[in-house]
Amino acid sequence: MTLIYFILVLGITVLVHELGHFLFAKHAGVHVYEFSIGMGPRLFTKKRKNDETEYSLRLLPIGGFVAMAGEDTEDADVPKEKQLIYKKWKDRFLTIIAGVLFNFIFAFLLLFLIGIIEGVPKNQATVKHIEEGYSLSTTNMRENDRILTLNGHTITTTDKLIFFLTVHQGKEMEFVVRHANGEKETIEVAPTKIEMENGQIDYRFGLEIDTTKTHAFLALLRYPFVKTYSLVEQLFLTIKSLVLGELSVKNLSGPVGIYTVVGESAKAGFVNVLYLIAYLCINVGFINLLPFPAFDGGRAFFLLIEKVRGKKISSKTENRIHSIGFCLLMVLMVWITFNDIVRLIG
Repeated sequence: MTLIYFILVLGITVLVHELGHFLFAKHAGVHVYEFSIGMGPRLFTKKRKNDETEYSLRLLPIGGFVAMAGEDTEDADVPKEKQLIYKKWKDRFLTIIAGVLFNFIFAFLLLFLIGIIEGVPKNQATVKHIEEGYSLSTTNMRENDRILTLNGHTITTTDKLIFFLTVHQGKEMEFVVRHANGEKETIEVAPTKIEMENGQIDYRFGLEIDTTKTHAFLALLRYPFVKTYSLVEQLFLTIKSLVLGELSVKNLSGPVGIYTVVGESAKAGFVNVLYLIAYLCINVGFINLLPFPAFDGGRAFFLLIEKVRGKKISSKTENRIHSIGFCLLMVLMVWITFNDIVRLIG
């Protein structure tokens, strides 16, 4: 069942992204050779009457693509008016970023659906309970205290609190809290070291955050906006922490790591699987927006440069840069996958 959920989760995420590129390419009159979900050998292919596009399902559920005429260089087999490189700037730009837009829109709709089904949890970092036996229980932190900062970082959401607890795992923390009476207090405390049954070491504070849920109409309307912003902020913080060396590349996960997460989410219930799809859609959308070669954001960046310059950049130069970026991404993916396998075996 984990494998089935894994294929569905990644398949839906990829389908939404590629569907954005496909629909905008078709709308712009671009000749589309193939719309594929998955990579590697074909498992299934279909071609409709009066439609030049082949619709394919491939073996490896780790990606997908829309093969368009004139996407990188001129295509001698297709009329110029049906090639992407000869389309208006607006059509080219929208076709490139449409995958990202579809990912965010779909995640937004899923989050709204989740809010309707389960209710909207509190997003402020308010203490609900502190377990006895942990070092935090010996401090003045109490139920209903609001956590304002952690190690100097302003805590505006629960997501942000969890992120910084993860980044600084095992280290002494400096909490600034506001007590129920309105007074602020700085609390410095180290986590309690715990040896797990498998011999691994974990560090915990015994801190439970209030996630009480509501079905209030205004809260439901706000939730997709607030949660999307919170997750995007978390991704920005992740990149910043990687650059500053606070996080290691070993903390990143690829398809193998996602497989493990899918299994845990499936055990927790169908709504958790929906949330995972929304989270992955936001991840895919955010990463593809980065102005890095081979990403949609990298291609859009070249289009923006073209708009400023008033003329196109050489296709040969742009393709060479994208090829270098793609090779670097493949090296990173191999390294991430290796670390995922090591964690899985461990």
